[in-house]
Amino acid sequence: MTLNPLELIVAAMLGVAVLLGLLRLIFGPTAPDRIVSADTISVIITAGLTGLAAWFGSALYLDVALIYGILAFVGVVALARTIEGGRQ
Repeated sequence: MTLNPLELIVAAMLGVAVLLGLLRLIFGPTAPDRIVSADTISVIITAGLTGLAAWFGSALYLDVALIYGILAFVGVVALARTIEGGRQ
């Protein structure tokens, strides 16, 4: 299977977006910036998994994307709660 030009452009854009998110994650000035960056990266990865499902024609990637999205959301909420100081 070869990538057509549109799929190649989308894959490159997702790759650049993940790299920019990683830069923000590493060099972010505050902890909330890093959490937002981690959440953004997880959304981009979920979009990439959804694109893989369309490209390969396999619903398995959609299941993986759904589970990954749920786990990423729970992780970001837990990190945000930890930074905020827990329940009041």
